[in-house]
Amino acid sequence: MRLSAVREPVRLLRVFGPGVLSALVLLTASACSGRLGWGVLLWSAEEPAIFSGTVLPVYIRSNIDKVWVLGIPESYRNGKDSPDKFEVPLSHFELAGSKKKAEARALAMGDYRRTYAENLQDGLPIRNSPDNSAQRVYRLRSAEIIKILTKVEGNAAVGATGDPLPGEWYQVMTDDGTTGYCFSYRLKFFEHSAGPLVVETEEQAGKPDPELDRVLSLTWSAESYGAMVNTGRFNLEELSRRWGFFPGQDTGMARIYVPDLDQTFPYTAIRAAGNQVWRFEGSSLQMSLRTDTTLAVQFTNEGGALRTLLFVALAAGVEDIIVQESVRREELLRNFYEQGPVFTSNNYGTLALNPEGTFTWTGSRLLTPQVIPAGAQQNGSIGMDLYLSAGLLQRYEGALTLYFNGTSLPVRFMYTFDTQGLRMEYAPDTSMDNSMVVRRASSPIVIYFYRAGF
Repeated sequence: MRLSAVREPVRLLRVFGPGVLSALVLLTASACSGRLGWGVLLWSAEEPAIFSGTVLPVYIRSNIDKVWVLGIPESYRNGKDSPDKFEVPLSHFELAGSKKKAEARALAMGDYRRTYAENLQDGLPIRNSPDNSAQRVYRLRSAEIIKILTKVEGNAAVGATGDPLPGEWYQVMTDDGTTGYCFSYRLKFFEHSAGPLVVETEEQAGKPDPELDRVLSLTWSAESYGAMVNTGRFNLEELSRRWGFFPGQDTGMARIYVPDLDQTFPYTAIRAAGNQVWRFEGSSLQMSLRTDTTLAVQFTNEGGALRTLLFVALAAGVEDIIVQESVRREELLRNFYEQGPVFTSNNYGTLALNPEGTFTWTGSRLLTPQVIPAGAQQNGSIGMDLYLSAGLLQRYEGALTLYFNGTSLPVRFMYTFDTQGLRMEYAPDTSMDNSMVVRRASSPIVIYFYRAGF
C-alpha cells in the first residue's frame, strides 16, 4: 500500500473523528483483501431467505450504518443477475475469522441453530446469569421474539407459591443483540428457517395455502431428469430409479432420493416461511419454489453444512417417459433387424441379429482385443441407448451398444445402411460424452458388412 494511502486516514481523523476513520479502514481492508473473513448468521434473514446458523463470507463491517455486508451463496440466488451480497445488522452476525472456525461455531450451535421463542408474558426478564435473583438486562414485551442460543444449567425458578416452576434456563438473544438468560416457563418455542420471523397462530396455520397445495400436488423429479427431457437423451437406468423429492404430506416423512443420498426427514407440519418458502417443522428441511417447475430443497447434512438440491416437475410422468423411450428404441431395433438380419464380411466374420434384440458375431477375432474385449463370447444383446451429435448425423444414421456375454465392457458403434449392406464405425470411450457420440476416433476403425445373399 502507498504511504499516501496511510496518511489520508490520519488527515480525516483530525477532520471527521474516529468513527469515520474506523469505517474507512475497514472499507480499505475489504478492498485490499476481498473479504474480512467468515462468520455465522445468528438471526435468520428475510431477503434472501437464509436461516440462522449459516456460514457466510464477510466483506464489510460498517460502524456508521451498523451493518455487515455478507456474501450470498449461489444456492440462494435467483439467476446470475441476482445480487451476490446483502446487509444484516451487526447484532445478527458473528465474525469468526477463517471458514473452518465459522463452520466449527455453526456446528456448536447444535440443535438450537433454528430455535426461536415467543414471549407469552409482558415484562418477562432476561437476566445476566441463570438465576431468578440475577440482575435484569432486558425486559421482554408480550409476543416479542427471541433467539434461543443454548440450554444452560441454573437455579430453579419459583412461582408465587414458592414452588418450582416447570421449565429450563436458556441463553437467549434479542433482535437488537442483547444476550442473557431467560427461564422457559412463559416462552413458546418454535423452529424457523428463513423469511419473515413471525409466529403463526392456530387460526393462521389453518388458512388455505393454494401455492403449497399446488407444490404438493406435483411430482418432483431429480434435476437430471429435466436435462434429459430438454436434450431428448434418456438414461433408462436412471429413470427407472425414480430419483426425486417426496414431501410425504400423508405420512409426515419427507424423503430425498438422489444418486448419493437416500434420506427421510420426519416432521410435524409444513409451514410458510416466506414468499414461496416452506419449512418442515421438526426437521432441518426447507423447500422454496424457484420457478413454476423448479423446487429448491435445503437441509443440514450430518456434518452440519447446508446442502441445496434442485428438483423439477416434468410435463409427463417418469413412467410415461420410460414407455415412450422404450418404444422408440424398440422401433430402432426392429428397423435394424429388418435391414438384415444377417451381415457378412470377409475380414470380420458374420453378424446375425435375432428379433428379440440379441446377436451372434462369429469370425471377429481380428477385432480382439482392440475393439472386442478379450474373453468376450460370440453372442450378446443390442442396446439402442446411444445418440449422435449433429455433426455425426450427417454421416451415420444412429449408434448402438453391443453387450457381449462374458464381459462387462460395452462395445459401441455408429452405423448406417446402404443398398448393399451395413457400415459400422467403432466409437471408443474418447468419442463419448455420457450417452452421446460426439466425435470420431483419431484413427477410425470402419467395418463394412454385406447383407447375406449379396
